[in-house]
Amino acid sequence: VSSQSKTAQQPVSGKNADKVFKGVAYACGILILVVLAAVALFLLFRAWPLIGGDQQANSDTISNFTGGKASSFWGYVGPLLFGTVLISALALLISFFVSVGIALFISHYAPKKLATALSYVVDLLAAIPSVIYGLWGGLVLVPAIYPFWNWVAKYLGWIPLFAGPAANPSRTVATVAVVLAVMILPIITSMSRDIFLQTPRLQEEAALALGATKWEMVKLAVLPFGKSGVVSASMLGLGRALGETMAVLMILSPGLNYSIKLLQASQNQTIAANIAAQYPEANDLGVSVLIGTGLVLFLITFVVNFIARKLTEKASA
Repeated sequence: VSSQSKTAQQPVSGKNADKVFKGVAYACGILILVVLAAVALFLLFRAWPLIGGDQQANSDTISNFTGGKASSFWGYVGPLLFGTVLISALALLISFFVSVGIALFISHYAPKKLATALSYVVDLLAAIPSVIYGLWGGLVLVPAIYPFWNWVAKYLGWIPLFAGPAANPSRTVATVAVVLAVMILPIITSMSRDIFLQTPRLQEEAALALGATKWEMVKLAVLPFGKSGVVSASMLGLGRALGETMAVLMILSPGLNYSIKLLQASQNQTIAANIAAQYPEANDLGVSVLIGTGLVLFLITFVVNFIARKLTEKASA
């Protein structure tokens, strides 16, 4: 009788545990939506004086921020948005192939002890604060990379992207892109490595059994399996680059132009770094203008994540 009562109680307790877990998971999902909505409402509320307030006062504030270069909000935020997207896209372009290569080396080529050590190093790089990267970039990379940028401007200056003369010190978009690439590299590498390690062993062995080389096995079995995960990792790294503040603020010589001259100083600026630079001296209306630019960055990040979701679904289809 006692054994029958125990077996009867087990399914009941299991069902209760399932209900509790479902409720907790549901609550966590709702909490994410609530937090996202709260952030959006906060930004909209604080930026409302910019939207519905005295437009002449807004124009004067923006003119004060830009030294008379812009007087409208879109004339102000447009170059900032362009600089944000340009620097983030360059950082992703630099880091993507390196990250995937490191992930493949760790997961399929390196000896076990070396792979373990490299995994620890990659995870450690992901935990370093951005201000440390900013100090390294400003104190070490900026003076060290000038000879290379000067060589690029000398021999590739006929390409508009590399038009010279190269700035010295190299507080330019190109240098900041390199620093951001180093920052997002461990994120993309770590996620890609974990995805590649989950490739079904039978698929890899089947490719090898059919006569494929190690690289052909990776190309035919590993990369197709991890494609959606690599896309997700890349978009996560791009989101980190879009919102980076301190490293950009500490390295980049700011400008307010629609410029693609990567090796010249005072050409571009990002939204996040501009907020950090202007906020200490801004009045109440100036803070509203800056929060308005933050609202634009929030929307751009949301759009990027939406596109990433679509790309991931397409890659996994």
